[in-house]
Amino acid sequence: MWKSQVRTEPPKIVVVDDDDSFRRAVSRLIGLWGYNTCTFGSVEEYLRREIEPDCIVLDVHMAGMSGLELQASLAGRRKTIPIIFVTAMDDPATRQRALDAGAVAYLEKPFEDYRLLEALQSVTDFPTT
Repeated sequence: MWKSQVRTEPPKIVVVDDDDSFRRAVSRLIGLWGYNTCTFGSVEEYLRREIEPDCIVLDVHMAGMSGLELQASLAGRRKTIPIIFVTAMDDPATRQRALDAGAVAYLEKPFEDYRLLEALQSVTDFPTT
């Protein structure tokens, strides 16, 4: 769903990150803003569930399939799910690759909460609490 559409229920945001504490913290934060969240510790775990979220908050580097590989896979299947990348290991080439492939944002951990909120609001029409 893009911002121009009227929303009647909270957007579903999926958080995929292999760092348990980060994943829980981001999920709680997003929940405080009124969004529905669902979390996964790996790309493979997310793919097994076949959830169609409104946006994915996605770690770049994980064991198994990487965030960039998921982005490419979704694009190959013509899935247009907005992606907000997060990473602890920023690399300009990786950042550019993610953004060129259509990522909504690329945030380096730790990031300011408002940056994540701005990115979420850019792809959802949802008044946060």
